[in-house]
Amino acid sequence: MHGIDVLAMRRMAAQLAGALFLWWLLAWGLARALITHAPLARADAILVLSGSGSYVERTHHAALLYSSRLAPTILLTDDRLKGGWSAREQRNLYSVERALDELRANGVPLSGVVVLPDVVSNTHDEALAAGRYADRTSLRSLLIVTSAYHSRRALWTFRRELGPRGVVVGVDPVAPGQQTPGPLTWWWSRRGWRDVAGEYVKLAGYLVRYH
Repeated sequence: MHGIDVLAMRRMAAQLAGALFLWWLLAWGLARALITHAPLARADAILVLSGSGSYVERTHHAALLYSSRLAPTILLTDDRLKGGWSAREQRNLYSVERALDELRANGVPLSGVVVLPDVVSNTHDEALAAGRYADRTSLRSLLIVTSAYHSRRALWTFRRELGPRGVVVGVDPVAPGQQTPGPLTWWWSRRGWRDVAGEYVKLAGYLVRYH
């Protein structure tokens, strides 16, 4: 009887290990499927998408691209959301102000940054704001910088909006693992479920609403 129990426990352990391995592969695949790259050798501008929880990684990446002379201008969008307290300013800074500070701290002069005037609340709004900017300038190529798991939806949205205007759109996402969890471990954290599982919900909603 004891021998049968041991065998049963071993079979259960093997089945559990197999199920966990399959889940790990599925979770990794789901995360990787959200990440896309569409590099541009040269662009008229780099657009850093808003994200109060990810502005550090996004602005640092944009500053590196700017320093490599990929584009002469960095565009920022303004979601009018406030972040933490600033001892220097004695107030809560807006996310776009924090993004400006990060760019400046990483070697980008303020003369190289343009804050789009439209207040945005989502990726679609940001694409509309970029479209209006293209209409009033000579913008013909745009490189988007955003977090990894947002890159596929962002590229689809911007190409849908700016493509008819003759603007070439690319995306250079920040590698996951900085402010966003890596593909192997995203499901261990609440942030990961928001960034990966939540992104699939948003992607499906965009495909239905804006197709």
